[in-house]
Amino acid sequence: MERRLLNRLAQAWNRLFARVYHDTAVLSPARLPHHGAAILVCNHISGLDPLLLQSACRRLIVWMMAREYYEIKPLRWLFKQIQAIPVERSGRDTAATRAALRSLAEGRILGIFPEGRIETDHELLPFQTGVALMAIKTGVPVYPAYLDGTQRGKEMVEAFIHSNRVRLAFGPAVKFDRSSTSKEALADATEKIRQAVARLRICATPHTI
Repeated sequence: MERRLLNRLAQAWNRLFARVYHDTAVLSPARLPHHGAAILVCNHISGLDPLLLQSACRRLIVWMMAREYYEIKPLRWLFKQIQAIPVERSGRDTAATRAALRSLAEGRILGIFPEGRIETDHELLPFQTGVALMAIKTGVPVYPAYLDGTQRGKEMVEAFIHSNRVRLAFGPAVKFDRSSTSKEALADATEKIRQAVARLRICATPHTI
C-alpha cells in the first residue's frame, strides 16, 4: 500500500499543501520507525490535523477519524485511498477497533487523537484509554505529537480552504508499564501518554503562531 504510486503522489501533494499553503513548521521532527508498526498520538484542534501530521511523516499513516469527517464527499475518496478508519462517536465501535488492530498487525503506523473530540482551548482534554490498551496488547511503541496554529477550532472544510499558520512538534516513544491491562494500569499508561503530548506544547505555544 505504501509503495503505490497514487499514494506517493498524494503524499507529495499533501506536503506542498501543508508546508506552503498552510505554512506548517515542524519544530521537532517525527521519530517514527522506518519499518514496523507504531501508534502516533496527537492533540486534536481542527479537522485538518491528519493532513498536517501526515505532511511531516515519510510513512503513510492509517488514521482513525470521526465518521462525519470521513463522509465529507470532496475528501471521501482520499480517505478511502489511505485506508482511514471511520469511527462512530456515539459509543464503543468494535469494528473500528478490529480494523485498527489489523493495521498494526500488518506493520502500519496507526494515527489516533485520544481526546476523541476537538479541543475548545489550549488545555488538553482527558485521553481515552484505547491507545494504551492497543499498545499493551500488540506491544507496539507509542509516539506523541503536538499541534497548534491558526486552524484551531475550525471544522474540516473551513480549515482546509483558508490558509493557516501551523506549528508541529514530535517526541520520542513513550515509556509505560505494559505488564497489565487492569483499569489502574490503563489509567496510568494513558496519563503518561497524555503527559508526553503535553510536554511538546512548549515547542508550539501560541506566541510562535
